[in-house]
Amino acid sequence: MNTNYNRISETADTVITKLDVAPSKVADIEIPADIPHGDMPGDKIEIGESHVAKAKTIFPKLVEELKNTMSGNKYGRAVVAVCGGSGVGKSEIASCLSYLLEQAGIGSYTMSGDNYPHRIPMYNDAERLHVFRESGIRAMVDEGVMSPENMEVLKKWQLAEDDANKAHEENDTWFRSYLEGGARGLNNYLGTPNETDFEEVDQIMRAFKDGADKLFLKRMGRDEASLWYDEVDMSSKQVLIVEWTHGNSDYMTQVDIPVLLNSTPQETLEHRRSRNRDGKLDSPFTMMVLELEQNKLVAQAHKAKIIITKAGEIISYDEFKKLMGI
Repeated sequence: MNTNYNRISETADTVITKLDVAPSKVADIEIPADIPHGDMPGDKIEIGESHVAKAKTIFPKLVEELKNTMSGNKYGRAVVAVCGGSGVGKSEIASCLSYLLEQAGIGSYTMSGDNYPHRIPMYNDAERLHVFRESGIRAMVDEGVMSPENMEVLKKWQLAEDDANKAHEENDTWFRSYLEGGARGLNNYLGTPNETDFEEVDQIMRAFKDGADKLFLKRMGRDEASLWYDEVDMSSKQVLIVEWTHGNSDYMTQVDIPVLLNSTPQETLEHRRSRNRDGKLDSPFTMMVLELEQNKLVAQAHKAKIIITKAGEIISYDEFKKLMGI
């Protein structure tokens, strides 16, 4: 990865002095709707009152975490990950937090983790479905329920894009093998290095914390011709905010402050519907993906430094476990 280390950013002491007064400087500030946002090409950002309210609730706690982190970095830098289920408002809240930091004199850049899958969205969606179906069919073989009759029924469901529908189990008990095997295979793909280049993201974070003045950051649109790198000036930035479902993943080592925006799969689905970002939002397969991603978020939640509920309340990890029934 191409980086530039020619000029050292502000020292940790200088940045921490700014952080000491940051909450009071931005407490009453208004956040306009057209602020800079993440670097995912074509991403639709609509900042509403709830996003602003949550950002302002998170901000004082974030500042305290930044003080602790930046004191250990000679460049006065830190990496923050804003994570949560698809459609929960990561892009909007990360953008608001970055804006508040900038208003307090603390340079901040918002980076989208959605630029770093190995495949553009169309192909990645197709690969997810392929992995699910291949794993499901293999499970049918392993569990002794493969037959021409069952495959004929399954093919009809696949053609109707309804082969992740749990309701089929009621009349066709063999379908459980396909469904559970497919879910296992899909789970081993989602949010893993098979799907995403976590190593590249980790390298970017490490270079930033090591004082890089410039970084080449990936841009991934929604077609084959929309893939490139931009050189981004980081010389005046002290905080790199990564907004991403997988921002708290165990595959990354350089995140200093994970912030979890908690929600249920049903809540994130409703938000995705309101944004009309993807087709077939309420398909059984989409619900399976959301549920599997939610399970990963729950499993990683113990590492989060800040957890905020859908209602906008900051909670502890113990409170999170009670809320989620774990």
